[in-house]
Amino acid sequence: MSDQLLGANDGGLVVAELPSAGELEALVERTLREAARLGAEAAEAAVSFGQGLSVSVRMGEVETLEHHRSRSLAVTVYSGGRQGSASTSAWDQSALAETVAAAVEIARHTQEDPCAGLADPDRLAREIPDLELDWPWPLSPQSAIELARRCEAAALAVSPEVRNSEGAGVGSVRSLACYGTSHGFRGAWSGTRHSLSCGVVAERGGAMQRGHWASIARQAAALEGAEAVGERAGRRAVARLGARRLTTARVPVLFAPEVARSLLGHLVGAVSGGALYRGASFLRDRLGQRLFPTWVRIHEQPHLPRALGSAPFDGEGVATRARDLVAAGELRGYVLDSYSARRLGMQTTGNAGGVHNLEIEPNAGDQAALIRQLGRGLLVTQLMGQGVNLVTGDYSRGAGGFWVEDGELAYPVDEITIAGRLQDLFAGLAAAGNDLDARGSIRCGSLLVEQMMVAGD
Repeated sequence: MSDQLLGANDGGLVVAELPSAGELEALVERTLREAARLGAEAAEAAVSFGQGLSVSVRMGEVETLEHHRSRSLAVTVYSGGRQGSASTSAWDQSALAETVAAAVEIARHTQEDPCAGLADPDRLAREIPDLELDWPWPLSPQSAIELARRCEAAALAVSPEVRNSEGAGVGSVRSLACYGTSHGFRGAWSGTRHSLSCGVVAERGGAMQRGHWASIARQAAALEGAEAVGERAGRRAVARLGARRLTTARVPVLFAPEVARSLLGHLVGAVSGGALYRGASFLRDRLGQRLFPTWVRIHEQPHLPRALGSAPFDGEGVATRARDLVAAGELRGYVLDSYSARRLGMQTTGNAGGVHNLEIEPNAGDQAALIRQLGRGLLVTQLMGQGVNLVTGDYSRGAGGFWVEDGELAYPVDEITIAGRLQDLFAGLAAAGNDLDARGSIRCGSLLVEQMMVAGD
């Protein structure tokens, strides 16, 4: 690929030509050959290129307009149980040679580790399925600006109480990557990620509340409309006005989808290889034991077409596959890469780089239905702080949301803390809604927990 910027669109912004998969594979080949020439027993190389457009508007005025591109080449070498890694943003032969030499030199000074090394060949992807992840958006700067302005205007028009804006943004990124190893694996993929977001501030009686919403998708056509995103942000801000404190009580808690995914994220953190082999997880040695009620199924679906968490292979070239993390309430698997799997005497689960479309199967209706089921308690729509201890399972976070009485929203609440133990939250999971939030690698609807301590005044 030429390093020169080519062409111009109707907004006058110069854009770069995207390299081909073949060009990236050639860089991988050159890198691996250089590693072998310098004496590496094994090596892996990853090359990536990305480019995109991002625009932000505040109070109708353009704040930022950026065309960005990034590229990288990373190599890891293995020799005598030692490993070294290095990376560069330059792709010329001189930079490539210097980067590989740096990795080889680093490996000479590291400790031997029998668990270090490439993924086992029999675990590698043999086929690369087309998951429909690449949907370029021919978005000009002027079109992006107009979308952001429409989005922000819709939010400000929700109510006279929406008096300020944190801005609206439009983003589009396209990336291409290739990964290869010295034992013959080669895999390339391309993908897109488009977004539309807005944040505004509502005010009443001197008290202010923030409302935000974002739509994210592989396809521009799958994004929510600009006005819909803005209106949702505006409504969320207005709905929070008049928020109150609560008296301390133990009550049922319903997590809205946008925050419920964090509970599954804590589960993933606790069953990830690093935490397990370090003995830093409250779920160590719990494989095959029941953590949730028997209706709970939490599973990975890495090959969903157009999904944000889809991937044909993981960061080590290991084939991804559909599997249950939790089934019938029992923990059925861990989240492992090759290194952590070897430390635990197990096999990689194809999760180098994270989970792929992890989803909890719903057993209930939408959020309105779960609010009625909740009866009296708390709907959480905001979480603050990092008060989660994966060693003990202790959970304590700042929160905001709505108090529920008789199955209906009564009034907004803030400046409260919700607390419990993750062991108890998992065991006391009462329902999972079908109001799926698919804006990430963890896909989740509303989650109803039987009891938590809610601390306020």
